[in-house]
Amino acid sequence: MNQTQISTDVTEAAQILLSGGIIGLPTETVYGLAACALNESAVSKVFAVKGRPTSHPLIVHLSPDADLTNWGIFTPEALRLAQAFWPGPLTLLVKRTTMVPDWVTGGRDTVALRVPSHPVAIELLRTVDTGLVAPSANKFGKVSPTTAQHVLDDLGDSVDLILDGGSCEVGVESTIVECLDHSVTLLRPGLISAEQIHHVLQTQMTTEQGVSRAPGMLVSHYTPNANVVLVDSIEEANQRQTKLELNGDKVAVIHHHQVDEYAKKLYDELRAADRNGCSTVIAVLPTDEGLGAAIRDRLRKAATR
Repeated sequence: MNQTQISTDVTEAAQILLSGGIIGLPTETVYGLAACALNESAVSKVFAVKGRPTSHPLIVHLSPDADLTNWGIFTPEALRLAQAFWPGPLTLLVKRTTMVPDWVTGGRDTVALRVPSHPVAIELLRTVDTGLVAPSANKFGKVSPTTAQHVLDDLGDSVDLILDGGSCEVGVESTIVECLDHSVTLLRPGLISAEQIHHVLQTQMTTEQGVSRAPGMLVSHYTPNANVVLVDSIEEANQRQTKLELNGDKVAVIHHHQVDEYAKKLYDELRAADRNGCSTVIAVLPTDEGLGAAIRDRLRKAATR
């Protein structure tokens, strides 16, 4: 089998997708494993390559020019959020239309939709002129990729091409908000914060999780091979590191004062710990505000086995 190419050729990537292939797709959040959403055979390849349960729903990525009403039934709240934050790192879970197939939604009557802001993703979406599923381009439940090389390291020649858009600007997955029957529920935190959503809607929003019905809602996710330990301060991290290293463990510490830098580097540093043979990663939790809430969510799931 030919080795997967890392390329900047959007036209070639579009041709592969429209022919039923799968590619690594850059977005502002993480790299996705993309296929045409309405092509059942192509989407089945995404599930197979990731090792992802087919009951776990996928996010459909759309062009800024797409007719959203073809894909979802938007409540007034969903429309206001789309107008405020799209293109951008926000996914809206809404009632699906009859056009959206079961193989995208896991048989649910809702669909997750997003309009990414990455210029390469937008160019590709405009070129293919259809929705693309694009879950993170890695093995299911493992650390998400934020560079083209990460995708190649994880998936190798099981994808047809990796479209290189540089390092992801945000570094953690999109915020997911469920908008059904005038109720608004935060299902997954991301760069778009609960405070920003409340500012737009000026209505009560719940964060009750309940049954997993969108990507990233599983208790254990984003897990490296190393054991992840969570602490509240760099002082505690240093103390734990000293103790573990006295016992012969190889330890990596993750800590950043700025949350945007933390988010952008988090997955790369988790991957580096595995490459370097670390047995333990000690991560200092940021404050539970804004983007910090998303980082804490990813770290808690990475620490759960």
